[in-house]
Amino acid sequence: MTLTEILPAVRQLQLLDKIRLIRILAEELDVEQNIFPFEPYKVYYLATPYNVFGAGKALMDAMKAGS
Repeated sequence: MTLTEILPAVRQLQLLDKIRLIRILAEELDVEQNIFPFEPYKVYYLATPYNVFGAGKALMDAMKAGS
């Protein structure tokens, strides 16, 4: 069965049934596939604007140039 065939029936479901369907599909994904790309206990560094001096000025300049 294809998604195109299923969608009309899914759209007719009541809200609680749609939520149950989402949960069922999410649980199946969790069991069937390793979709979580992060490794447990590994540190991932995320770039942030903290301690990046001049970033605020660059943002303000970009905002002024856009208006």
